[in-house]
Amino acid sequence: MSVFRVKERRLAYQTVRTSSLHCCVPQCTNSSRYNKEISFHSFPVDAAIRAEWLSKIRRDRFTPTKNTQVCSRHFKETDVVVTGGGLKRLQKGAIPFLFTWNEFQLPTTRPSVWERCQRPESPTPDSDSASEMEIVAPDHDYCVVSETGVRATTADLVDANEALHQRIRELQLQVEGLQLRQRFGINRVMGSDDDVRFYTRFASRKYFMAFWALVENAVNNKMVRITSAKTASESSAISHSTKLPPIDELLLFLMYLSVGLPLRDLAERFSVHRSTASRMVSTWTHFLYTLLGSQRLWIPPEVVRAHLPPEFAAFPDTQVVLDCTEIFCQTPSSLLLQSEVFSTYKSHATFKAMIGMAPHGAITFVSGLYAGSMSDREIFKLSGIVNLLRPDMAIMVDKGFVVDNIAPCKVYRPAFLSKKQQMSQDDVRQTQSIARLRVHVERCIRRVKENKLFDREIPLSVCGSIEELFSVACFLVNYQNGPLVKAWATQQ
Repeated sequence: MSVFRVKERRLAYQTVRTSSLHCCVPQCTNSSRYNKEISFHSFPVDAAIRAEWLSKIRRDRFTPTKNTQVCSRHFKETDVVVTGGGLKRLQKGAIPFLFTWNEFQLPTTRPSVWERCQRPESPTPDSDSASEMEIVAPDHDYCVVSETGVRATTADLVDANEALHQRIRELQLQVEGLQLRQRFGINRVMGSDDDVRFYTRFASRKYFMAFWALVENAVNNKMVRITSAKTASESSAISHSTKLPPIDELLLFLMYLSVGLPLRDLAERFSVHRSTASRMVSTWTHFLYTLLGSQRLWIPPEVVRAHLPPEFAAFPDTQVVLDCTEIFCQTPSSLLLQSEVFSTYKSHATFKAMIGMAPHGAITFVSGLYAGSMSDREIFKLSGIVNLLRPDMAIMVDKGFVVDNIAPCKVYRPAFLSKKQQMSQDDVRQTQSIARLRVHVERCIRRVKENKLFDREIPLSVCGSIEELFSVACFLVNYQNGPLVKAWATQQ
């Protein structure tokens, strides 16, 4: 194997070193790396001359070493001699004295870029162009408004000034419009009832503003905000500045619930941080769950009968129409939990809740969320609705609610065929009548599940707040929409 040896290159005056040499004189930036025309010299061994060098260099508390160098720019040209081998040496006794503080300027070794670039010469103007140049008005004579040199009058200046002010106002309106488009907010949505319906599930701007009027005072005085550090209550008006106005925070929460937008998208739309958007959603979830949940949902029997639609004339004592609904959730890894939340009806892991609707269409009862494997009868028993029922009331349920021995009141339920080959005529008519009325509770549940948040699987990471979110969605149905049947509007 051959060994390659790199020969040591020699310049005209010195040997190439592994590291660059630098001048130790203050304010001198010469280096052997960038300047090959100069040489560098070590301090002399003679003590007297060495002391003279230190005095000329003017460096306090400085002790030179064997590697300390001074460049040849600080010596006279006659002090530097070239040996026969091409190396530059100092004459004996040479002392540096050319420095910036004695007004010595280092010579320029290379022309600038401007000087090195070649440019075409400017053409010499001929006599015709020169005469034309003499006729043209001066470059900065702003009073010249025409070829005749007539000066502008004061009225013309006023008109021009007014036109400029009008243009400025138009541009300001355009800038405000662009800013409004860039940042999402309540003003962006309120222009169209279709947008209000899409983003908030409120039927119109009128419904939304009526709901805001109900909660605005509580927002300013009783809201408990979740911050990055801890939860702090505000007993008075909001004392610290929030990222968004409260009504825009409500819009952000409704878009999270109704449209199902992810937090990253909401943060981008409202120009806030993702964690800030998450805290706003949590804050408004707890706030609306507490505020709306504190209002009485259950309606007294006399009020229900006063607003009973004519379709319920055959069942005048009906207090509530009950049904269960399910929302998909993420399948847990534990086999035991999978068996608990797996719904044979949906063939998926689900959460299950029971919703009660008054005959005229208002939601009057919302249970908590239970595992999808639980039966309707078991949820009816655990929900607590038994404590609200009285013997003079009646409930209307589906076939799955076999609660005759649990409910302390009358139960309207479609008849079972049992061991009969055919239902009786009365059972068929009653089943048909109950089915026509029970469809309204399914329509009411559909209003709840129009919120796109429940269209996808609920992650297990948010299971701690999904029950509150589902309850808030049910509470809001009573504020967001009109009657289930238009004919009932005149009876409310």
